[in-house]
Amino acid sequence: MSELKNDVFLRALLRQPVSRTPVWIMRQAGRYLPEYREVRAQAGDFMSVCRNPELACEVTMQPLRRYELDAAILFSDILTVPDAMGLGLYFETGEGPKFERPVQTADAIRSLRVPNVEKQLGYVFDAVRTIRRELDGKVPLIGFAGSPFTVGTYMVEGGSSREFPTIKRLAKEAPEVLDHLMDVVAETTTEYLNAQIDAGAQAVQIFDTWGAALEADEFRRFSLASMQKIVEGLTRDNDGRKVPVILFTKGAGRLLRDLAQVDCDALGVDWTTSLADARGYVNDKVALQGNLDPATLRESPEVIRKGVADTLASYGDGPGHVFNLGHGITPDIDPDHLGALVDAVHELSPAYHS
Repeated sequence: MSELKNDVFLRALLRQPVSRTPVWIMRQAGRYLPEYREVRAQAGDFMSVCRNPELACEVTMQPLRRYELDAAILFSDILTVPDAMGLGLYFETGEGPKFERPVQTADAIRSLRVPNVEKQLGYVFDAVRTIRRELDGKVPLIGFAGSPFTVGTYMVEGGSSREFPTIKRLAKEAPEVLDHLMDVVAETTTEYLNAQIDAGAQAVQIFDTWGAALEADEFRRFSLASMQKIVEGLTRDNDGRKVPVILFTKGAGRLLRDLAQVDCDALGVDWTTSLADARGYVNDKVALQGNLDPATLRESPEVIRKGVADTLASYGDGPGHVFNLGHGITPDIDPDHLGALVDAVHELSPAYHS
């Protein structure tokens, strides 16, 4: 494959010296871009884009044509894994993802098996290979998956949830059943991410959107332990380079201390925890990624620039910071405002790497 021309993102994840802070944005390929909305409308729906390697490549590349970003991220969805298990994923307008066959009983959960990842999710790996060819070494490609607990919430609740009543009841009343669900999803996810790496992903991120909704001890048993199993099983070197692993638990706060004990390379931090505090929690054991509040992008370019400056100052001097939002960019954002953010990171960050 083509030699990588810009590796500042990968070096920052490994806490190696860089001349400036790299930047990419969660959900950078998505609904805030008119060109993405056009592709999705032509495809018919979201999953039709995900399942078409050429369209997934096109929307992955779109933000890179607009902005000087330091990484591309595969266009896909965390729920491809349970879809491969036969749960019948579909998207309902205005209501988000749903499953035709959620697993809401102990028997249904115990009957789950690891699917044939290569067969069921081959379109994802084809997309990775297509994107790598299109990137031609411009920037690295990030692969990703959801954490077992986050994916499990959708599998058990049948779709999006605010309170997670069914899975929280399992955690209290049948923890061994929930252990089995976590084990099956973790094994599947390990195979899934390794296949992405084999196809060309140069870093991977595990999105743990809902893990922090658990009590601390339950978080450690169900979310943290399952992510640890995945990390332990991942291919960590490929194509002559280390493949960094990022864990992102939204709302982690002090749980960052526990997450830093997992053998990952970096932790995502949301906007509710300052990078200064996060750096103290992890004691520079891992790199940090984040963490501007996505709502800042609704403000003026001057306010965005100040937010970037404050975020960089919060992390402070030295290696190990990847600039990002504290969660995904929202659909209502003016694309020019993201341009203001990227420009500010490029202009202001070199002072922290002298």
